[in-house]
Amino acid sequence: MIRHFETYVISALLSLIALLSPPSFSGEGLTKLADTHLHWKWNQKEVTEPEQAIKILRDNQVTLAVVTGTPPELALELHQLAPELVIPIYGVYQGRIDWSNWYRDKSMVGRVRQALATGRYRGIGELHMIGGFVSDWKHPNIAALFQLAADFNVPVLVHTEFSRANYLIGFCSAHPKTRFLWAHAGSVLPPVEVARALDQCANLSVELSARDPWRHVGMRIADESGRLKKEWHDLVISYADRFMIGSDPVWPVEQLNPWDEPDTGWQHLTRFLNFHRNWLEQLPDEVAQKVGYQNAFDYFKSQK
Repeated sequence: MIRHFETYVISALLSLIALLSPPSFSGEGLTKLADTHLHWKWNQKEVTEPEQAIKILRDNQVTLAVVTGTPPELALELHQLAPELVIPIYGVYQGRIDWSNWYRDKSMVGRVRQALATGRYRGIGELHMIGGFVSDWKHPNIAALFQLAADFNVPVLVHTEFSRANYLIGFCSAHPKTRFLWAHAGSVLPPVEVARALDQCANLSVELSARDPWRHVGMRIADESGRLKKEWHDLVISYADRFMIGSDPVWPVEQLNPWDEPDTGWQHLTRFLNFHRNWLEQLPDEVAQKVGYQNAFDYFKSQK
């Protein structure tokens, strides 16, 4: 009986150690990550210095970081500090309320064209396309941005929030030469709708930021114990070449956009990335490596 008890205690201790230890993969595994959804905003700089932001990325073993600036030129600030690490994409927002009416800016298309022509920006976004705020995707300014992305061979990071994938499928299908990176896997959509969009849009890839314990309540990809839900597990494996991860470091998360106060999101980057490390550990090694890093590297670095 004592021997059995000792065996049980040792087994329990080993399980606890495994639970508390960082994920371990064969080969490169998750010794590095790619974060495809980062913001660098004026109100984040109030609490996080640029040099500190780069250190936070490196401390978390992020070796590819896709950054949107608000205003857009702020993304270049981080790129200049770590050009081998930071991929700047052109954020169209310049002020506090632009996220809800950005497509009405008559100068926007010209600004984006000029910015992409410099070669310093490697994408466009994040574009919030949310029902009740943004016009139909056929609006001339929106359609022009999608065409610019195709012309310059850069992706567009799009954020949609609709009950079905029809809206996204509409513009993905109408712009087959434009590469779309779908923020938050459609934010509120279930896996079946994400799968439908991936089936119908060969030019679509998906990133899984904000599908964590702190955001998108009821639409998270993992349960309360951190276990990846079966339908998401199966979906990611089925489309292993088209999923990526991101942190979207915005805090406090319970507010839609805390423009009037400092944003401490970068101080919480570790918690967002640890969430991804945990569920990636539950996938086959090859899939985890693709989703955690390799897909993003191929998607952004292959443009050079």
